[in-house]
Amino acid sequence: MERSITRAGMASAAALLTAAAVFGSALVAHADNIQDTIADTADAALVLQAGSSTTKSAGIRLIGNSSQGDDDPGCNIDAGESPLRLDVITPTGITANPDPVVITECGTEFTVVFSAAADAVSGNVTVAIVSGPAGGGSYLNQVLIPITVTRPPTPSNTKPTVSVQGVTAGDYEIGSEPTPTCAVTDAEDGPSSFPAVVTGTLAHGLGTLTATCDHTDQGGLAADTATVIYSIVDTGAPTIDHTLSPAAPNANGWYKTEVDVTFDCADIGGSGIQSCGPDALLGEGANQTVTGTAVDWAGNTTTDTVAGINVDLTKPTVEFAGVFGSSHYFGEVPAAPACTADDALSGLASACSVSGYSTAVGPHTLTATATDRAGNVATAELAYTVLAWNLSGFFSPVDMGRTWNTVKGGSTVPLKFEVFAGAKEFTDTSAIDRFTATPTTCPGADAPMDAIEFTTTGGTALRYDATAGQFVQNWATPKKPGACYTVTMTTDDGSSISAGFILK
Repeated sequence: MERSITRAGMASAAALLTAAAVFGSALVAHADNIQDTIADTADAALVLQAGSSTTKSAGIRLIGNSSQGDDDPGCNIDAGESPLRLDVITPTGITANPDPVVITECGTEFTVVFSAAADAVSGNVTVAIVSGPAGGGSYLNQVLIPITVTRPPTPSNTKPTVSVQGVTAGDYEIGSEPTPTCAVTDAEDGPSSFPAVVTGTLAHGLGTLTATCDHTDQGGLAADTATVIYSIVDTGAPTIDHTLSPAAPNANGWYKTEVDVTFDCADIGGSGIQSCGPDALLGEGANQTVTGTAVDWAGNTTTDTVAGINVDLTKPTVEFAGVFGSSHYFGEVPAAPACTADDALSGLASACSVSGYSTAVGPHTLTATATDRAGNVATAELAYTVLAWNLSGFFSPVDMGRTWNTVKGGSTVPLKFEVFAGAKEFTDTSAIDRFTATPTTCPGADAPMDAIEFTTTGGTALRYDATAGQFVQNWATPKKPGACYTVTMTTDDGSSISAGFILK
């Protein structure tokens, strides 16, 4: 569809005056026509959607006037002349491209593209002459291009709803904590979900938490905030066990050292151990009891009791019974003394015993031993000496000491002696253990010697001479001239006397 205003009768007074000035006449105007075409619509207006990228276009052209009386018959723009520049004036929010429009010849359509911003309004597009060709000419400038601006209907929008899922108000056992999510229902945007915002502080994994869900839809409507308050709790009891050092008592059920009781606590999968024990070091006592307690951070408790611990650190008492002297002559040593013992706590494992008793000549130590049921051992000692007998002899005619006695072989030599145990004199021949005559190496010629002054006849049996107060043993010398012998008398206590003899 084309619109043009081709005659001065349709032009404004200003346009007529402009044309008259250009052509030298103030009364008549013969002008070219500025026309528009709406090339892509059948309507009388261009329709644009506000804020859309869609554009619409229209054509602007110049039609020459060949009427009689026109000072510049035909087109006012001749070859080589300056073009006609038109300013495109648009309603608010409407943009024209190009602007200005440059007309370089008549009869040719110059396209102008229009677009509408989001704030565009409907109205008419007009053009105004910016400048014309240097050769002059006049124009009728009354082009109007109607533009209608449309907007899409505002879509309806309903307020969304949001809820907390995966958790409900209440308690959850530690280790099985929930994972809260947000579930959105929206009529326009459709359903959706996302993790909830969880706030709150846990101590040792325990405490109160709040799961919060907020949502604003694409239309800018916010759902009401949804929250769920829940707690993480620990209802499981901890465990507790104990160890003892030493690990076990003896067969009688007693310890003889202090007992270290150590508690070991655990809270696997729970809030952890807050306290454990207390440990204990048990000293002396019977049937002792220790209780340890495991407490977790939720306040759950478990106890462990160790009972019947018997500890005896004290040795029993032990002593000898009766009187036992510090020295006794051989043959007069009394029987081993008895002992007495006591233990006030664990009691005696058995009666006390005495060891070390001897009747042999020499020093001895008696040991009384007592052991209690805990294994503590106590001893008491008593030292004594078994005294040897006192021997006198051999008397005359035998010489003692380093002197060798010479005697004819085959003769009998009386060996006289006495035996005493302190002031007691022995008269019984049973006190004499033995006589021995042992061959020995003869001494040198310079050894002291003394002849036996007399010999005796008769039996050689040992006897006690009550008149003389002596024991007498007649020794029949061997018939071995030049032989030497050592004759020894030994008493029952092991004491002995010896004399050396050279046979002639």
